[in-house]
Amino acid sequence: MRVTRTTERLRPRSVRAKIVALLMLPIVSLMALWGFAAVTTASSIDDTQRVKDVNAELLAPLDDFVSALQTERTAVARRAAAPDPAGLDAIEDARRATDRAAAAFRNGANAATADAELLDAGLPARIDRLEADARGLTALRERTDGKGTAQAAFTGYSTVIEHAFAVTGALTGENGTDAASEARVVLELARAREAVAQEQAVLAAASAAGNLTTQQYTQFVGAVATQRELLRPAVADLKPAHRAAYDAVLDSGGYDGLAAGEDRVRGAGPGASVVSAGFLRDWDQAADAVLKGLAAAESDAGTGATAKANPFGWDTLGASGIAVVLGLVGVLLSLLVSVGVGRGLIVELLDLRNSALEVAGRRLPKAMRRLHAGQGVDIDAEAPMRRLVGDELAQVGSALTAVQRAALKAASERAELLSGISGVYVSLARRSQVLLHRQLDLLHRLEQRPRDPAEMQELYQVDHLATRMRRHSESLLILSGIAPGRGWRDPIPLVDVLRAAVAEIEQPGRVQIWAVPRVSVHGGSVADVIHLLAELVENAASFSPPSAHVRLRAARMREGLVIEIEDSGFGMDEEAMAEANRKIQSENVDLLDAKQIGLFVVNRIAARQGLSVELRSSVSGGATAAVLIPENLIRDDMPVHDAALPGDQDGGRTLAPASALIPQQPG
Repeated sequence: MRVTRTTERLRPRSVRAKIVALLMLPIVSLMALWGFAAVTTASSIDDTQRVKDVNAELLAPLDDFVSALQTERTAVARRAAAPDPAGLDAIEDARRATDRAAAAFRNGANAATADAELLDAGLPARIDRLEADARGLTALRERTDGKGTAQAAFTGYSTVIEHAFAVTGALTGENGTDAASEARVVLELARAREAVAQEQAVLAAASAAGNLTTQQYTQFVGAVATQRELLRPAVADLKPAHRAAYDAVLDSGGYDGLAAGEDRVRGAGPGASVVSAGFLRDWDQAADAVLKGLAAAESDAGTGATAKANPFGWDTLGASGIAVVLGLVGVLLSLLVSVGVGRGLIVELLDLRNSALEVAGRRLPKAMRRLHAGQGVDIDAEAPMRRLVGDELAQVGSALTAVQRAALKAASERAELLSGISGVYVSLARRSQVLLHRQLDLLHRLEQRPRDPAEMQELYQVDHLATRMRRHSESLLILSGIAPGRGWRDPIPLVDVLRAAVAEIEQPGRVQIWAVPRVSVHGGSVADVIHLLAELVENAASFSPPSAHVRLRAARMREGLVIEIEDSGFGMDEEAMAEANRKIQSENVDLLDAKQIGLFVVNRIAARQGLSVELRSSVSGGATAAVLIPENLIRDDMPVHDAALPGDQDGGRTLAPASALIPQQPG
C-alpha cells in the first residue's frame, strides 16, 4: 500500500509534466551513454597528458641518470684496474655529468610526486630508494676509489642502475599511449643496453691484467647472454616506425665488431690473455658506438615518442572521440526535436484548454446572461462550426465547439420559452394591477362614507387583502424585469416607508417598529424599498410562532442606512442560511425554482436599487435580515408635511402613529 501511494505521488499530474517525462526518458538515457563515453575519453586524455608530464619530469631525467651512471661505472672500473692521470680526469668528467643528471632526476621526482602516486602505488617508495642511492653516490665513490676496487665499483653502480630500472618498470607499467611502442619492450631494450655497458665495465676492469678472472668472466658471459636474449627479440616486437633505428644499430659495423669481440672473449675462457690494449681499444670504440645508437633509438621509441604524443590526437581519442562527438550531436538533435515536438504539443493542448476555459468561464456564461436578459444571440458568431480536419486535438476542439453550440441552442430555446412565459406573466400582472387599483379606489370611496364599525372593519380587511394582492402582482412584474407602476416624486420619511411595508403583510399587528432615525428615502426608490421590506417582514412573520413579534429597527451608519428585521422563530441552520443568502445575492436567478419566490424578488429589487441584503442568525435564536440602503438613496432632512402612502389607511389601527415613532428633539 505504501509503495502504491509513493508511486502515485511520483506520477506526473499535469499533461505538461507527462509529456516532458515521456520525452526526457530517452534523452536522459542518451545523455547517460554520451556522458560515459565523454568520461572515458576524458580519462584517456588525462592519462596521456599525465604520462607526458611524468615522462618529461621524471622518465627522461632518469634515462640520462642511468646513462651517466653507466659511463661513470666504466671509468671507475678502468681506473681501479690501472690508475693513471688520464683515467682520473675521465672519472671527474663522468662524476660531474652524473651529479647533473642526479640533480635533474631529483627535481623531476619532486615535481612528479603527485602523478607518480596516481600511476603506481609502489612508485613513490622506489623513487625514494633511488633518491637515497643518488644521495649515497659520494659514499659509493669513496669506497670505490683506489686500485683493486673494480668489482666493488661494478657491484655498487649496477645496484643503483637496477634500482633505476625498477622505477622505470613502474612508470612503463602505466604507459597507455599508442604513440609509443610497448613500454615493456622498450624497458627490455634498456636492459639490453645495460648489458652492453656491463660488458664494457668488466673488460675495463680486466684491462690491466690482460685477462678475466673467473668472476669477471662469469659476469661478462652473463651480460652477453642477456644482451643477445633481449635485444633482437625485443626489436622484432617494436613498431615499424621505431624498429628502424634499432635495425640500423644491429646492421652497423660497430655491432658486428662488438659481437666478434664478445665471441672471442667467451671462446678464450677465464684467465686467457685476450684483453690486449689493441683489442680493448677497438672493442671500446665499437661498444661506444653501439651504446650511443641504442640510447638514441631508445629515446626515440620510448621517451621521445611519449613526449610527442598528442592527448587530443587520433591515437588518443580514436573511436571514442568520434563516439563523443556523434553522441553530443545526437543529444543536441534529440533535445531540439523533443523540445520542438513537446512544445508544439503542449502549446496545442494549452490552447485547447484555454479555449475550453474561455468558453466555459466567459463566453458561454456571457451568452447565457444575454439570453436571460432577453437579448438575442447569434450562435454562428458565438461558436462558428469547425470542420473535422486535422489531428485528434483539432477534432477535440471541433467537438467542444459542437457542445458549445448545443448549449447555446438549448439556452436560446429556453430563453425564448421563458420570454414567452414572462410576457404572459407581465400581461396578467398588469391586468390584475388595473383591476386591483380600481378595487382599491372603490374601497377608498366606500371607506369615506359613514358606516357602523363592523362594516368598516370588514372594508378595512378587504382593503388589506387587495393591498397584498397588489404586492404579489408587482412581484410578477419584478421577476419579469419590469419596474412596478407605483412611484413618488418627493422623498418619503423612513417611518412612513416602514409602516407602508408592514401594512402589506398578512399580520401587521405582530410587527414592532422601534426608534427610527429622521431620514427620508428618495421618491424613485420608495416603491422598491417598501416591496423589499414587505417581503422580508412577511418571511420573518411566516417562520415565527403566531404569538411572537417581529422587530423592525433602523440605524444611521457611515455607509448609509441599515434596517434590521428580527424574528423570534426557530432560526435556520448554516446550510439553509447560506443557500438563502446565495439566492439573495446571486447574479443568476432561476425562476423555475418555485421555493422562496420572495427571496428572488428581494434579489431583483436589491440589484436594481443597489441595496445590500444579508440574512444572519439572531441572538434570540431566530433570524435577522439586514438591509443596507446606500447613501445616494437617502437624505437626512425631513419634509414638513406627511406624505400619504397608498394602501396605508389602516396604519392608525395596526401601528403606532408616526409622531410616537420619531424621538423628540430636546429643547
